[in-house]
Amino acid sequence: MLGTLNGGLEARGVKLSGDQIRADVTGYNVMRDKLPVLARVHVHYHLNIPAGMRETVDRLLEKHADKCPTAQSLKGAVEVTWAAEISEE
Repeated sequence: MLGTLNGGLEARGVKLSGDQIRADVTGYNVMRDKLPVLARVHVHYHLNIPAGMRETVDRLLEKHADKCPTAQSLKGAVEVTWAAEISEE
């Protein structure tokens, strides 16, 4: 999802370096038939964006999961959630 988000940002002229974009990802398992099964993935983005780009970034964040191959592959089987912590330069 981070790659999809970063690609979308670059396509909109928002180029972030490695220290300006990162994500913490947590997986949550449940037991089904005595087996641990991945039930949910939560992605927490940390973005440091250029001033004046907040509206563009917010719009992209709202729809990036719909364009992400990984999120779409998990859809229906694993819940994918996200949050973003955004600061502006």
